[in-house]
Amino acid sequence: MDFQAKLKTLGIDLTDKMKQQFRDYYIYLIEQNQVMNLTTITEEEDVYLKHFFDSLSMSKVYLFSNQTILDVGAGAGFPSIPLKICFPKLKITILDSLQKRILFLEKLMVLLELEDVRLIHGRAEEFKEKEAFDLVSARAVAKLQILSELCLPFVKKDGYFIAMKSKHYREEVKEALPSIQTLGGIVDSIQSYSIDESLKYVFIKIKKLHKTPDIYPRNFGQIKKHPL
Repeated sequence: MDFQAKLKTLGIDLTDKMKQQFRDYYIYLIEQNQVMNLTTITEEEDVYLKHFFDSLSMSKVYLFSNQTILDVGAGAGFPSIPLKICFPKLKITILDSLQKRILFLEKLMVLLELEDVRLIHGRAEEFKEKEAFDLVSARAVAKLQILSELCLPFVKKDGYFIAMKSKHYREEVKEALPSIQTLGGIVDSIQSYSIDESLKYVFIKIKKLHKTPDIYPRNFGQIKKHPL
């Protein structure tokens, strides 16, 4: 796979520094993956395609420049760190519930010499910065109905929550519509994309129209047991 050629389809041109950052990212990810569970995808071409390019595909539905972004449950840094490499003026906050992943990301930030990246160990339902971000992203496996409550409260009015989902998304969206409305959002667009012939996904772009009621997000047990 020609990573640079694929990125040009997104309108992204890599500088030499960016190429080196992605190279260092890959090497460090694979090295650390031997001592902690960060990814099941380890072949170099697959990491570049299914993690790096996949993360950057979000630029098809959102014009990145210098926005504030919250990445909920970023794991090994996807999608926010590839986006930060290619759009260095972004101000990133990463929230993850596992301390060892935060420690991995702290060392990664030093290695890649990235600034304006905050790393917070905690759960979304405990996070206090409501209505604070231009964009909230999630690449998590939870249903959209649950993800919406974990993400929309932190989006500014007129900002966006973007969820990356598999092609079997229609039922999830239908099920999530009442919760999205309760949380102050509306489904703005749904755009399909593919990173190769066998991997097809959609971006569900939800716009924040109104302030989320203060009671949300509830604790995760309530969200899971009694989704909106």
